[in-house]
Amino acid sequence: MFAPDSRVLARMEPVVRRTLIVDPNLHAARLLVDIMKGLGARDVAVETDEKRALMAAREMEPGIVFTERGGAGLDGEAFTRQLRRSVFACRRAPVIMVTADATASSIKGARDVGVHEFLRKPFTSADLFKRVENVALKPRDWIEGVGYVGPDRRRFNSAEYAGPQKRNTDKPASREAEAAMIKDQALRILASALDQFDSDPMQAVRAVRQQAETLKALALKRSDTPLVLAASGLEACLAAGPPTKASLTRPIGVLLALADAPLARTG
Repeated sequence: MFAPDSRVLARMEPVVRRTLIVDPNLHAARLLVDIMKGLGARDVAVETDEKRALMAAREMEPGIVFTERGGAGLDGEAFTRQLRRSVFACRRAPVIMVTADATASSIKGARDVGVHEFLRKPFTSADLFKRVENVALKPRDWIEGVGYVGPDRRRFNSAEYAGPQKRNTDKPASREAEAAMIKDQALRILASALDQFDSDPMQAVRAVRQQAETLKALALKRSDTPLVLAASGLEACLAAGPPTKASLTRPIGVLLALADAPLARTG
């Protein structure tokens, strides 16, 4: 019989306390409800379609979300994408996709819309616990781009995923290498946000603001004066008024000029 460690459950409790389950199959949803209550969930909401699930997410602010990949009135990928790009307080909550359709394309699709974990049906309580433990106790960096919003895909945790760039095979060799990776990624996202500004202005501005904060924090930590000044200039531009593509072009250009190597667009 599966019996999780009580100390681990106590650490997971702030995340699982409020749980949202999105599944048109009420029998499958009930199984998840029972297991999650055993893991410490106190407030569990079940919704069967995408629209009501988004309303529930806004109102209850879940700490963790489970969604079926598809069904009547539900596209789990579309639901996750909308959640990630919303203004809800829970937009960064871990999302675990639960489905019998665990093909390579469905796993990649889930990863690319911001799903944290992928759980294949049928599953055991131990399988579910492992996924919840991963998202609750092993937080991943958040990527605020335009093309992608969600947890760092290079750290995709799912045991169902066998592709490259998993957590254990993609660790920077040193702190300097990690800092360089953070800087490079932030600059690439800035370049892409400027390129894609007209397609989604709100998300582009949100992405730019996040990268400005990331780069400034990194620059202060490394005592990189040029980077501090450039990141501060971008923050000043954002604070000066409603940002536009034209107003952001120069301060982003100043930052891109500080790239350590030619940039390929991302995010």
